[in-house]
This record gives sequence, C-alpha cells and structure tokens, in this order.
Amino acid sequence: MDVRIMTSVGDAVRPHLDALARLRISVFRDYPYLYDGDMAYERRYLEAYARSKRSVFVLALDGDKVVGCSTGIPLVDEVAAIQQPFVQRRMLLSEVFYFGESVLLPEYRGQGIGHRFFQNREAHARRLKGFRWTAFCAVERAANDPRQPEGYQPKDVFWRKRGYQRQDDMFCALEWTEVDGLSPCEHRLRFWLRPLEA
Repeated sequence: MDVRIMTSVGDAVRPHLDALARLRISVFRDYPYLYDGDMAYERRYLEAYARSKRSVFVLALDGDKVVGCSTGIPLVDEVAAIQQPFVQRRMLLSEVFYFGESVLLPEYRGQGIGHRFFQNREAHARRLKGFRWTAFCAVERAANDPRQPEGYQPKDVFWRKRGYQRQDDMFCALEWTEVDGLSPCEHRLRFWLRPLEA
C-alpha cells in the first residue's frame, strides 16, 4: 500500500475534519475504547484542535482517502481535565506538548506508520521550541475484561520503545458512551511522559 504522510498545522487541516471525525468513530469503536461516537461531538473536539495555531495533525493518506491520523497540541490549549494531573505535579503546562490520539485503519497497521506519527509530532514540538515534555494518556481496562478480543496486545511495549514512561500517579477521567451502553460513563486514563530531548 502506497501511504503518504502529510503534516498539517492548525486550521490548515479543516478540509479533512469530517473525514477525521468518521475515522475516529470507526477506530475507537474497537477495544479498548469501545466508543460509541457521534459526528457532532467529533466536530467540536477536532475544531478545538484546529483553532490552536500550534496544533499538529499528522495524516496518513492512501490516495485522497484519510486512513490514519495523529494529533498534538500544546497542553495550555487542552481542556482542564487533561491539564489537572500536570498541575497537581507542579509541572509547567507551557512546557508540555500533548498528543491527542493516533488512529489508523486496521489494514494499514504494521507498516511503521505508528512510528511516523510519533516522529512527526515530536519533530513539530521541537520546531516550536520551549517544550520539555511530550505526553499522552490511554484508557485502562481490567486484564480480565470479558470484552477483550482474542490476541489483543496492549501498546505498552511500543510506547516504551519510543521512550515513554508509564506514570504511576497521573490519571484523568473522561466520559464517553460505550457501544453497549445507554449513557456516558467515566473512564480512567493513565498518562505516559517522555522528555522531548531524550
């Protein structure tokens, strides 16, 4: 597959927002997020990223089709729920570049695109200057969750290879409706950090 990687900064991504919304809904429907998404919420979420002049969208394109995306934004432009664990640790929000998500259609995985997503976002944070850390958070599920598909592999090994360290004391709580649920419920997400110049 001939996949092209393209980086957009801030509102340059606007022509792709609907495609990115549909992609997020599709990928996050699977375990471990089990997210029952809707376009209205997705448009609001992505619009907040597009409004930030220093945000980044790393797109994976197969022809004109968006098959993957990875986002990043200065932590100062994120919502309070994401900022709070850093405030509690007394880290300067202005020194953290936050990675929102990486989503990629299953048939395009295993080709190194995930590494490109991290490389391009880290490079963007370096170009902006002033950032000391990159960070992201990921949902945690019980090891015996009956919804876990056979052969499921957490991404912990991949993240550690990229230099990210799992934080034992940094969590946030976000709400979303699961595919088998009727109303939003709260989910715990754990943070992973990496010094930008590591």
